[in-house]
Amino acid sequence: MVLTAVEIARAVRAGELDPVRVTEEALARIAAADPVVGAFRRVRAERARAEAAEVAVRPDLHELPLAGVPVAVKDVTEVTGEHAGWGSAAGPRTPATSDGVIAARLRAAGAVIVGLTRVPELCIFPMSDDPGGVARNPREPSFTAGGSSGGSAAAVAAGLVPIAHGTDGLGSIRLPSAMCGVVGLKPGRGVVREPGEGWFGMSAHGPIATTPEDAALLLSVLAERPELATLAQPGPQRIAVSTQVPFTHAPLPRPLGAAVDRAAELLRADGHSVVEATPRYPLSTMNAMLARWFAGPAEQAAADGFDLARLQPRTRTHVRLGKLTARWVRERSRTEWLSITEAFFADHDVLVTPALATMPPKARRWHRRPWPAVALPSVRVAAFAGMWNLAGYPALAVPIGHHPAHGLPTCVQLVAGPGGEALLLGLAAALESANPWPRTV
Repeated sequence: MVLTAVEIARAVRAGELDPVRVTEEALARIAAADPVVGAFRRVRAERARAEAAEVAVRPDLHELPLAGVPVAVKDVTEVTGEHAGWGSAAGPRTPATSDGVIAARLRAAGAVIVGLTRVPELCIFPMSDDPGGVARNPREPSFTAGGSSGGSAAAVAAGLVPIAHGTDGLGSIRLPSAMCGVVGLKPGRGVVREPGEGWFGMSAHGPIATTPEDAALLLSVLAERPELATLAQPGPQRIAVSTQVPFTHAPLPRPLGAAVDRAAELLRADGHSVVEATPRYPLSTMNAMLARWFAGPAEQAAADGFDLARLQPRTRTHVRLGKLTARWVRERSRTEWLSITEAFFADHDVLVTPALATMPPKARRWHRRPWPAVALPSVRVAAFAGMWNLAGYPALAVPIGHHPAHGLPTCVQLVAGPGGEALLLGLAAALESANPWPRTV
C-alpha cells in the first residue's frame, strides 16, 4: 500500500524517509503501471530525482508540509523546463523559464513534481486521451479515467503518486475523481488565487487524493492557507439530498442513486439532519454554462497562440462555436443563479447529489471522433457538476460504494456555500471513517 502524503511528509520531516528514495519508488511504480494506465503525458524522472535531492538538504526540511511528497501536476500550468501541453499539438512548445504559481507553491512546500498528467485538448471534455495515449480507469481499464483532470485522478487511484493537482471548469476534478474512486475537491471561487481566472471565472485549481486528510493538506498548500490542512469534525448540519438530474430530469442509473441513499444513511447516523430537497435549476443556468463551455476554450486558444488548423477536428468545431457564443456570456446569468443558490443554502448547509449522472464512458480514442459523438456523452455525464462552477461554490466528490456489475466506484458530490471547503472535507472524513473505501488499486 502506498503511503499517504501526510505519512510521507511526516516521515521525511522526522528523518525516517529519504526524499530521493520516495521519489525513486514513485518513478518505479509509474514505469511499471503507466504503460497501461496512461496517466502521464510527461514523466520528469531525472529532474524529479534532482529535485528530491535538493529537498533532502533544505535547511527548512522539518517545516515543509509536503516534504518529499511525489506530486503529479495537470499539464496546464507552467513548470520550469517544461511546456504546458494542454493535450494539444497545436500550442506553443517553448519550455517555461520559471514556475507558475501552482508549481511554485508545491515546490515551496517541499513537494517533488514527478510528471505532467494527460488531459483532453484544451480540457474541454471528460475523457482524457490524446494522440500519445489514453488515460484509463485503474479500477477497470476498459473505462475512461474521466477528464479533464483524468490523468491526475488515474495517477492517484493507481497509487503512482499519493496526491495530484487538477483544475475544474465544469467538473474536471470531480468527474474523474468519481470515476476513479478517489477524493476530488473543487474549491470555491478565489480560494486558490492565481493571476488569471479561466473560463470566465469558472475554473479552479484543486486537490485529488485518496483521503480527505491528504486533500486538505494539498488544498492548504495550493491556497497558501495552512489552517485548511487541519480536519475538524463538523457539528450537526442541515443536509439536503437530491437525485434529480438537473435540467433534463433524465433517468439516473440505480447504483448512482443508491450511493446517495447510502451517504444519507451514514450522515443521518452521524447526527446530521437529512432531508430530500432539490434546488431549482432554471434553463437560463444551463444556457449560461454552455455558453462559457464553448467560449472559454475559444478565448484561451486565441490568447495562448494555438494554431486553429492544427487542433483536433472536434476541438476546431468547439472553438468555432465558442466564437459565436462569446456574446452570450453575461454576468447577469450568474447573478440570477446565485440568487437561487443563496436562498437554497439559507435553509441547508450542504447538498448531496450523485457525482455522475451516467455511468462513465468507455476508454477509447475520443479525440478522433466527431464533435457531436463526444459532446453528447460529455454533457450527460456531467449534469450534476457545472452549475457549482458557475456559482463559484465549493464541491467535492467522495467514494461511497461500487457498481454491482463491473465494480466501478460509485461516488457522491457534496456542495456547500462559499467558505465551505473545511466543512466538506470534514464530512468526507466522517464518511471515510464510517464507510472506508479502497485507497488505490
